[in-house]
Amino acid sequence: MASNPKNPPIGPGLRLAIDIAPLAVFFIVNFVSSGPQIARLLAATAAFMVASAIAMVLSRWKTGRISPMLWMTGTLVLVFGGLTLYFHDETFIKVKPTFVYASFAAILTFGLVTGRPLLQSLLEAAYPGLTETGWRKLTINWAIFFVFMAVLNEMVWRNTTTDVWVAFKLWGAIPLTMVFAIANVPMLMKHGLNTGQEPPVPPEG
Repeated sequence: MASNPKNPPIGPGLRLAIDIAPLAVFFIVNFVSSGPQIARLLAATAAFMVASAIAMVLSRWKTGRISPMLWMTGTLVLVFGGLTLYFHDETFIKVKPTFVYASFAAILTFGLVTGRPLLQSLLEAAYPGLTETGWRKLTINWAIFFVFMAVLNEMVWRNTTTDVWVAFKLWGAIPLTMVFAIANVPMLMKHGLNTGQEPPVPPEG
């Protein structure tokens, strides 16, 4: 996939900031806020929504585009966050990651069934030299991982406190996603990936 000079790729540092900063804001506001747990979560949710919107604007400003995954995750943060604030019910923001992960898994599975390279479109990245078999295996791996993360999110929020779940989103889900992306590199290299290519990491749910 040829790069467009008008739409420069996001550098690793900026991409990491765009993906992680909203979650960091969510964690920090929940941690430093005072009052009942629901009040702290509502404040954190509102901050999360603002930070996610800023991340999307920053991506558009710096690169001229917003990736499909960022569009999806950012929009769902606003939708589920809005429901959380309106109903004063933390369940909405807690099930949002489950919905995101399940949606990604369904999209990738649909792509596998129909023979469409939807993972490449979602990541907005090309792996130089990667064969069709490599793309298929990578898509299968990510689809399975997203199902796993959807189940894990359900287990965490249903069986722990809100503070533990918030911490899991930042200190659990993100590291797991990064480790999984890196773990796929040896397989990708066996299927033609040129060395030195940094593996794209989807935004956390």
